[in-house]
Amino acid sequence: MNSNLPGKGTPPKKDRRDAARESARLMREAQQKKDKRNKLFLRGGIGAGLVAIAVVVALVIVNSNGPAAAGPLNMASDGVLLTGDGTTITATPTAGLAADATPIATDQTKLTSTANIVVYADYLCPYCGQFETTNGTAINSWVTAGNATLEYHPISILDANSAGTKYSTRAANAAVCVANDQPSAFPAVNAALFAQQPAESSAGLTDQDLVSLVTTAGATDAGITKCITDGAFKSWVGNATKRALAGPLPNSTTLTKVAGTPTVLVNGVAYTGSLTDATVFSTFVQAQVTAAAAK
Repeated sequence: MNSNLPGKGTPPKKDRRDAARESARLMREAQQKKDKRNKLFLRGGIGAGLVAIAVVVALVIVNSNGPAAAGPLNMASDGVLLTGDGTTITATPTAGLAADATPIATDQTKLTSTANIVVYADYLCPYCGQFETTNGTAINSWVTAGNATLEYHPISILDANSAGTKYSTRAANAAVCVANDQPSAFPAVNAALFAQQPAESSAGLTDQDLVSLVTTAGATDAGITKCITDGAFKSWVGNATKRALAGPLPNSTTLTKVAGTPTVLVNGVAYTGSLTDATVFSTFVQAQVTAAAAK
C-alpha cells in the first residue's frame, strides 16, 4: 500500500516498524488458523469421504494383517463361484485351502459361453450397495439362466468406519460362513446384507443381528451360527483382503489389484460406468460377451 497519499504525511520510522511487526503477527496467526482447519478437514468428513471413495488407505493394510488362517470350503479362488443350469444357482464346490496356500484362480478358459462377472465388495461400502441394488437381481437372473457366472469376493476395507466394531470384517465373515456351510444360500444372504446395510460410521449389525439376517435369508445350517459368533474366518477375510489389495488380480486384463470397491470385472475387463444405471451395466456386459465371441 502507498503510504504517501495526497494530503497525508509519511509516518515516523518507529511507527512504520511497529506497523510492519503487527502485520507480520497477523499473517502468522492467519496461517496458523488455516493449518488447523486443514488438519480438521483431513481428520473429519473429507477424510472419511476419501476412505469411502478411494478405499486403499493405510488402515486397510493394518486391518488386513493377521495370522494365516485355513480357508473356507467353496472359496479356493478367494471368492465363491456361482453358476446356473436354467433353474438353480449352484456354488462350485472346492476344498478349503491350508493356511499360507496360494489361492487357485478360476479357469475362465473353460467358461467361454458366458459373461463371467467377478465382484470384490465390502458390505459397509455404500457404492457396493448401490451396485447391488441396481444390478443384483439382473445378475442373479443371468446366472440362473446359465448366461453368466458370478464370482463374489467379500473383502473388508472399511473396518475403521464402524465405530470400533469392525463391521466390514464381521459381515464378510458371515458371508464366508454361508459359503462354507450352505453355499446355495449365498446369493440370498449377499442380497440381504446389502438390503440391511448400516450407515458408515455406525456400529453396524451385531453378530446376533447377522445370525438373524442370514437365517431369515435361508441360511439355516446348524454350523453357521457358531461360525459367525466365533468369527471363524475373520483372519482369513483379512488375508484375502490383503491379497486383493496387493494383487495381481486373476483373470483381469485391465487391473492389477483392487483399488476401490466395488471392483467389477466382466470377462476380465473392469467396469467403470454408472453404479445406479442398470442399462449402462447391461450394455457393458453384452459388449464384453460380443468381444469374447469375436476372438
